[in-house]
Amino acid sequence: MKQHTTRFSGGQKIQSVQEIRPDQAQSMREKDLVNLYPSVRYQQIEGFGGAFTDAAGYVFSLMPEDRQKQFLDGYFSESGLGYVFGRTSVDSCDFSCEMYAAGDGENNEDLHRFDMSRPMRFVLPLIRRAEETARRKIRMMFTPWSPPAWMKTNGSRIGGGQLKEEYAPLWAEYICRYLLEAEKLGVQACFLSTQNEPNATQVWDSCRLTGAEEGDFIRRYLYPALQKHGLGHVSLLIWDHNKERAFDRACETICDPEMEKIVGGVAVHWYSGDHFEALQMIRERFPDKRIVFSEACVEYSLYKGDNQLRNARMYAHELIGSLNHGLNVFLDWNLLLDEQGGPNHVGNYCDAPVMYNTRTGDLAFNLSFDYIGHFSRFIKPGARRIGMSRFGGPLEVTAAENPDGTVCAVVLNPADEKVSFFLRVNGRVWPVTQEGDSISTYVFPPEDLS
Repeated sequence: MKQHTTRFSGGQKIQSVQEIRPDQAQSMREKDLVNLYPSVRYQQIEGFGGAFTDAAGYVFSLMPEDRQKQFLDGYFSESGLGYVFGRTSVDSCDFSCEMYAAGDGENNEDLHRFDMSRPMRFVLPLIRRAEETARRKIRMMFTPWSPPAWMKTNGSRIGGGQLKEEYAPLWAEYICRYLLEAEKLGVQACFLSTQNEPNATQVWDSCRLTGAEEGDFIRRYLYPALQKHGLGHVSLLIWDHNKERAFDRACETICDPEMEKIVGGVAVHWYSGDHFEALQMIRERFPDKRIVFSEACVEYSLYKGDNQLRNARMYAHELIGSLNHGLNVFLDWNLLLDEQGGPNHVGNYCDAPVMYNTRTGDLAFNLSFDYIGHFSRFIKPGARRIGMSRFGGPLEVTAAENPDGTVCAVVLNPADEKVSFFLRVNGRVWPVTQEGDSISTYVFPPEDLS
């Protein structure tokens, strides 16, 4: 077994790899155990990724070639985080340089004006370069933040408002047109959520949508339009908002056998707290639906100061809790931001795992990048979460078995002090010590498990 560790000490990241041998004398150990059960299998873990926002693409365009390569290798190469998923907005979102829409303007009911040059100006080059680095297609999720202003009750992309009822069929056609135009440019949608954060009125691009309205729009307009336009391969995700009401929304929207067939899964965010139990209830009530974690970021308006350890812990805690309660796909928010935490057209600045200083040319891979990597680098696409029990204490743990038979356990130690414990798999026991303020991934090749 190998122990891969990242810890934070004196403001510095310290990384190490250590070979650990089993201790046969401890085979009957009872205390301080973390048990792994490869024969107990749960949901498939499809992979990890981040958002190709307009802001990320813009900052990427400012970087010199050597910095671009460093960034791309970090996220998408085999030796990097190994991201295989991405998310992008249908038209603008808050992390866009300005507001825009492909089909903007009054008297456009036949969508004769539909220009993708601005929406894809910065996003498309970044996706293409990511795919070149990954040597595979990135599986993309598309999400609308708002219909065009002329389709809404408040006449604006911002400030919530609602879709005018008479424009529901056209909005479904608009979304399909957007996906088709993106496909012509080489970006194929894998997932589509109906509306980003439908329960929020924001000072940026936003639109309100109740559960009943979401279900009605999907059933009557969006799903038929996707089928008509040859987009039946796109999996529809509902909710795309915080976890605290995700189970309620799922039960309200997936309300009959027809909707059971139509809806592919539920997308969630982290901004209202853990609510991991909501994911567990979704997994139990709708066992065949994907649970996609579609957005996380550390907002400067809520979390002041450059506290890399706090931010990294937030990601690890979220990943462990969500995976342990049924998560299939994890998508971080912005892949890249500038030194201010933007650009953002309403000043809603945030932290990101990778940040580029446009004044100095420095490219910073924050501690959160390394913490996410303890999951995405070792838990491969197609892995299965496996059974686990732990003795308690400060440790947070999740575990998975990869398609090649390798077993990985990710252990977060958020305490200041180091913790000594024993990893037990198939009757064999490995004694380990994990430093304080650290995260470790323990990798067992198949021969260690026999």
